[in-house]
Amino acid sequence: MSQNRRSSRSHDAALQESEQLLAGRNPVMEALRSDNLPDTVYLSGNGGVLRQISELAKEKGVPVKIVTEAKLSQMTGNANHQGAAAAGSCGSYVSVEEILEYASEKGEAPLIVICDEIQDPHNLGAIIRTAEAAGVHGIIIPKRRSASLNLTVGKTSAGAASHMRVARVSNLVMTMEKLKENGVWIYGTDASGSNYTDSDFRTGTAFVIGSEGFGIGRLVGENCDAMLKLPMKGQVNSLNASVAAGIFIYEAVRQRDMDKSN
Repeated sequence: MSQNRRSSRSHDAALQESEQLLAGRNPVMEALRSDNLPDTVYLSGNGGVLRQISELAKEKGVPVKIVTEAKLSQMTGNANHQGAAAAGSCGSYVSVEEILEYASEKGEAPLIVICDEIQDPHNLGAIIRTAEAAGVHGIIIPKRRSASLNLTVGKTSAGAASHMRVARVSNLVMTMEKLKENGVWIYGTDASGSNYTDSDFRTGTAFVIGSEGFGIGRLVGENCDAMLKLPMKGQVNSLNASVAAGIFIYEAVRQRDMDKSN
């Protein structure tokens, strides 16, 4: 590969990353003071104003990562970052209780999507877009090893992320237990499961959508109430996470709409 082509690709990668970052001390400080907190703060030092930013971030529970000046310049596309940048956010997080309350206020059985380590922001954005259009009450994501509500998610969701209730939790298994206590039946996906059209989704329902490369984690799978499968007639044995999520979601919508018409 030529040097020019390598340089071009490096520039494109830096530009793509910079589009997801707030750069500069004041923008980062204001983001930490707002209700729409950034996902991560990046600093190239720890003195003066940067120390204040670090302390405020820790106070708000936002992770702080120390990087070199050169790395921060690369991440921000050589913007005037003043030693500070933050991963942007396209929406605010809510609690799981707020998702359940929202369903109750609408007089509907909860319909929820649990994303188990969906790390590709394009997939998460696509799931949110479909879920919002279908009337899903909320999305649940883990705090670790998951895409967050960054600007790429916002763009991919076509703005739906600003309307969808998204809860970010420390422990998916514990959250699943809380949902069960509130009458929500949790469905995972596995090739050995039942056909997805054979289950009743008219009561409280949560679909667990696994990661792009590894599917549902073992502990999460063991704590599902039932497993579902999609019929695979071709040579491939899996679907994109967002496509699979859309099929499950709209089967639940179909069943609930039929129930209303009867």
